[in-house]
Amino acid sequence: MCGIVGFWNRQEDTGGLGRTILKMLGALDCRGPDSAGVALYGEGQNGRMVLRVSLGEHADYEATARRVVARAEAFGAVGGWARTEEYLRLALAYGGDAGELELAIEDAGEGVEVVSMGRRLEIVKQVGSPRNLDRSYGISGFEGTHGIGHTRLSTESRIDLSHSQPFWAHGHPDLAIVHNGHITNYHKLRRIYEQEGARFYTENDSEIIGMYLRRQLADGKDLEAAMAASLVDLDGSFSYLVATPHAVGFVRDPYSFKPLLFAETDDFAAVATEEIAFRTALDGNYDVVEARARDMRLWRN
Repeated sequence: MCGIVGFWNRQEDTGGLGRTILKMLGALDCRGPDSAGVALYGEGQNGRMVLRVSLGEHADYEATARRVVARAEAFGAVGGWARTEEYLRLALAYGGDAGELELAIEDAGEGVEVVSMGRRLEIVKQVGSPRNLDRSYGISGFEGTHGIGHTRLSTESRIDLSHSQPFWAHGHPDLAIVHNGHITNYHKLRRIYEQEGARFYTENDSEIIGMYLRRQLADGKDLEAAMAASLVDLDGSFSYLVATPHAVGFVRDPYSFKPLLFAETDDFAAVATEEIAFRTALDGNYDVVEARARDMRLWRN
């Protein structure tokens, strides 16, 4: 029942990204009132790694934020940091192993979690409707080239920030996913990945998709090949979107259990669960097309 959206801007003006994604999500908020989130790709911070960090549920947020910053400084120069409620955002001059940095940050306190890491990616998510994101974090003012979003109805796992989407592929900067459906071989894949040393943060089956794509990329596949392989290796109902600094794409499962539509013009490419998301956020005369079973597309520069 969740709602997912994606937007790829083909115009030079990048000022409307956050506003567009929020309008698309807002049109779908009846599909998932439990939580909402966005993964947005901006111009970055002069090559620095940008981290969004959740400081835990019941922490002294300011003290925890300062411990996280101190740990980050051991890896490189911090180019600025700011805290909004339970979120810390910092920019770090770092080009080393993302997994090592992530572990050090998360050792700063109970419940600390790196929500996103990348040179262009920033994920913001929280419990509640898409409207809450703008009230708390000013998402409508975010400038960038593309992004994806999710509004969630929890059917199996907890309602909290960690279980909300989007997910990033922990250890692989700048890769994010959103998903509507169920991955029925989740537990089998999770056991395999945990035996290889992967750490999972939730009981949400959607988290496995980012882990799966990360593994495929590490094995030498490009993103398009990894997406194609997922049609064979993932079981269940999965309309999912994936984004990187240079691409947005979607995959629909072999049985087309979950709805997914897309539209494409000279100005944009967009994908969403329902047509109302397009008509609410995107002006103009264009066709909205339903994705077929086993359909996948990748828009990239």
